[in-house]
Parts: sequence; structure tokens; C-alpha cells
Amino acid sequence: MSELTGVLAVFKPAGFTSHDVVAKARRILGMKRIGHTGTLDPQVTGVLPLCLGRATRVVEYIQELPKEYVATLRLGLSSDTEDMTGTITESVDEVRVTEAEVLAVLESFKGVISQVPPMYSAVKVDGKRLYELAREGKTVERKSREVEIYEIEMTDMVWNGKYPDITFRVLCSKGTYIRTLCVDIGRALGIPGVMAQLTRTMSAGISASHCLTLEQIAEYKEAGTLQQHLIAADEAISNLPRHTVADEKKGAALQGQRLSIRYVAPEVKESGDFRLYDGAGEFLGIYKLDDAGAIAPVKVFAQR
Repeated sequence: MSELTGVLAVFKPAGFTSHDVVAKARRILGMKRIGHTGTLDPQVTGVLPLCLGRATRVVEYIQELPKEYVATLRLGLSSDTEDMTGTITESVDEVRVTEAEVLAVLESFKGVISQVPPMYSAVKVDGKRLYELAREGKTVERKSREVEIYEIEMTDMVWNGKYPDITFRVLCSKGTYIRTLCVDIGRALGIPGVMAQLTRTMSAGISASHCLTLEQIAEYKEAGTLQQHLIAADEAISNLPRHTVADEKKGAALQGQRLSIRYVAPEVKESGDFRLYDGAGEFLGIYKLDDAGAIAPVKVFAQR
């Protein structure tokens, strides 16, 4: 039986790290060549695309694409981890905030914003993960980074005792810390804030409705039908432009040779990676227009 290849959309349960999900999938599928496309904290649920077999070569492309989350921010509390798994470091006796104030602040976060990664994160400083330093009781200076919030909207506001829970949907660039976004929204309102809940509802165009549970994956693997539930590698990177190579140059393209732009249609006018197909629609790989104006291979997928 040939090795499974493609993108497997998993709905990550709470209590699992992303690496736990990969390890579980390796056991279920009996294969080692699996890579995930973006870490989720253990308590976070939602969309976790896994790349299987030769599709592991598109991990870096999928990671670059936007992600969507539904988060719940609790106003009136703060913690050392910026979520409810940590130690509460501040609480207020009374929260006064209106829905209109929350809506205005959420709107102000649209666009490019600057974030400081939380201490409890996997960012490395001097070769050590921040969360390792945090567990040692250390706090170090972190460089801010720019991320982009494409869309943000409040979907609910309810009072949990004396604290309001603000649920919002956010579409953002890779590298956005939603925990930190919650803290920063609270800060903009002048109130301590902490992330109470988070679900990733979309990653790289793959929504929760595409996802399988670990139990379903085991069931389909046993039935021999899992391949039909996978997303083809080229479909998972459909944001890249699509071009077709002339039939007489297909062999040269698969051998990794550089080609004249006249053999590719439509004409490639801009730099950047694109998907290349033959006349029959077979995905050959990822190519680019190089500095000399020729078509050069980046990653060849089809077999010669």
C-alpha cells in the first residue's frame, strides 16, 4: 500500500499539545513523515492541519497563511500566562464597561499592530524557550513584533458574576498571540484582561467543518478510506498562482532544469513562487521566476 500523502485536517482536542497530536497520528497511521502547521497551546481546541508524506514539503507555505480564532476575553482579571491556566496576578472588585466601549476598542485593533510575545511562549531568547525561563521564575526583555489583524468582531458579551466575558472572532496573520491580544484589549479599556477560552476555527483556508477527530482518523484508516479525506498538497496552497508548462518541456521541468518563460502559460510576470501543472492538470511542483528571468524549480513534486 502506497504511503498516504496530503493534508489531514485534525480538530485538536483540549489537553493535547500539537506535538501530542502528531505523535498520536503517527501511531494511528503507522508513518513517521508527518508535520504540523502551527502550534496550538494544550488547552486550545480547533483546526490543526497535518501534512502527511510528500505533503510535508508545503508546511512552510501553509504556516504563512492567515488564521481565524474565536476567543473569550474575561475582563477584571490578569494572570502570569495571560490565560486562565496561570496564576491570577491581579483582580478588580468592579468592572464598568459598556458594549459600545468594547466595540470601539476592538475596531481600533484592526490593521498592523505591535505585540510583545508572552513569557509563556515558545519564542527562543539566547537559545532557550521563553516558557522554560518563565518556569524558572525569570522574566526577560522580549522584542515586539508586528502582526496584522484583518478582521475582528464581537460576537457576544455576557456577565460571569462580576466579570464580563467578551467573545470575539478574529482573522489574523501568522504569529499573532491571541492571549496577548486579549490582554492588550483589556489594557486599552483600562481594565485587566485574561483569555478565558480559545478555538482556532480556520487555518490556511481550512475550516473546522473540514476537520476530523482523532477517533474518525483511526476509523477511516482501519476502513482504508482515509486518503479520500485528505486535501491534496497543491489544493492546500491554492493561494499561489497556477501556471501550465508546455508538454514538450514537462520532462525538463521535472528534472529541475531552468526554463524559458515562453514555455509557461499564462505568462509569469512577477517574482514569487507559483504552482506548475502539465497540460493534463497534473501538479508538478512549486516554481519561481528567478533573477535572470527564467523559470526555476523550488520544490518538484511529481515523479519523473
